[in-house]
Amino acid sequence: MGKTTLLRTIMGLLRPIQGSVTFAGQDVTRLSPHARANLGLVLVPEGRQLFTDMTVYENLEMGAFSKRAHGSLKHNLDRVFELFPRLKERQQQKAGTLSGGEQQMVAVARGLMADPQILILDELSLGLSPLLALNLFESLLTLKKSGLTMLLVEQNVQMALAVSDYGYVLAEGKVQLQGEAQALLKNKDVQRTYLGL
Repeated sequence: MGKTTLLRTIMGLLRPIQGSVTFAGQDVTRLSPHARANLGLVLVPEGRQLFTDMTVYENLEMGAFSKRAHGSLKHNLDRVFELFPRLKERQQQKAGTLSGGEQQMVAVARGLMADPQILILDELSLGLSPLLALNLFESLLTLKKSGLTMLLVEQNVQMALAVSDYGYVLAEGKVQLQGEAQALLKNKDVQRTYLGL
């Protein structure tokens, strides 16, 4: 479908063959990934990609590595511990010993530690039980209410559209449908193809 490729291109991990990437009115196509992170573009990658031999706290510290986030470490740490109290309890535990859901919490929290202007999430619910996925989507609603802009790529169409304002349906690397999330949920093609209704 090209979803992860698109996100990697937005972050500067891949170079586009043609076209450009614009963020906050600035062409960032030629900027490095760390320069984009300093502007506030932050990716929570598919598969978590944690430092498994490091503690939860050390993983969160790694998220605050950019110039943009370094001065906000304490504030952002308080924020992620409020959002994910379980991580506060387990902050000295090695990330590799956590459950899949807890590891995904660490991945999202590490992204938040980077003080994002836009948080990009790739396959948030991948490999999680429905209950853990629901808990993470509830966290997204809390972040949305705080005013954080997010770009979510997600296989669980129903949950993704339930927490979104606007949606895009990609197929074969192209946008096939787009519109208000609630309108897409009611779209007969989306219901038939993606929701099995």
